[in-house]
Amino acid sequence: MHYTFIVNPNARSGLGYTVWSEIEAVLKARNISYDVYFTKYQRHASQIAQDIAADTERHTLIVLGGDGTVNEVINGIPDYEQITLGYIPIGSSNDFARYFHFPKDPLQTLEIILKPEKICSMNVGILKYPGRTRSFAVSTGIGFDAAICHEAVISKLKFFLNKLKLGRLTYVGIAFRQLMLASPGKMTVTLDQEKTLTFENALFATAMNHPFEGGGCKFCPKADPCDNLLDVIVVAGISKLKVLLLLPTAFSGFHVHFKGVYLYRCKEVSIDSEKALAVHTDGEPAFLQKHISAALTNKKIRIIAG
Repeated sequence: MHYTFIVNPNARSGLGYTVWSEIEAVLKARNISYDVYFTKYQRHASQIAQDIAADTERHTLIVLGGDGTVNEVINGIPDYEQITLGYIPIGSSNDFARYFHFPKDPLQTLEIILKPEKICSMNVGILKYPGRTRSFAVSTGIGFDAAICHEAVISKLKFFLNKLKLGRLTYVGIAFRQLMLASPGKMTVTLDQEKTLTFENALFATAMNHPFEGGGCKFCPKADPCDNLLDVIVVAGISKLKVLLLLPTAFSGFHVHFKGVYLYRCKEVSIDSEKALAVHTDGEPAFLQKHISAALTNKKIRIIAG
């Protein structure tokens, strides 16, 4: 078996190189065949994945990084059927890893990858907005949650907390600030081109492939990335104070029991906002948009699961 590693050395504020040196020592000690590529700039992982898969042969790709690195790799793969994907999470949020039960210890995750007992066939989502299309593994959204992602990308707080191995708290701190800045507005959500819902004072709407987003918020507790369905959450018509009180309950998924939190399941969703709002795919910014749509691709990708 040959493994190809795509390593983001800047993940968790420079932890990538340190973790890779530990992993490489294990690979060399066991005479395991591997190649390694280091990302050098934004979306470089997409180009690396595309180049690797260009031979149309089957490959086992192992991503060492965060959710953003996974997103880049998925966007670079031309044919998911030729790829088996492994993931060693060292990002700030690591929401992709939560559903697949990867250990926090990178060396333990490496053991799972080298001796896999479970392979899942995962759906891949597609976000469309004017002039662009982008794939996602975890989620895509518009509004408050995306605004948090936009700020997190440039946040000095994220860099500081990552150094303390508290990167998850980045999203908590930024959430408070973005909540104060948020200006809820009218949104129209259309499910499967059939059911249209209108929300006044909507804070955000998100299509989830996985249950978790934002560093462990279980926004859609029943979401399953292998069930051929998207789970959609809309938060609307509630005060900022109530949202502030609700946020801690999202880590357990208890927020779904409160008025103003709406959950749906569908194969595709279209979201229209009266004002241009922040958009994200797997936590990566997609600028400001008024209209987005999300669906699932026809092909799945094999994921090595814990």
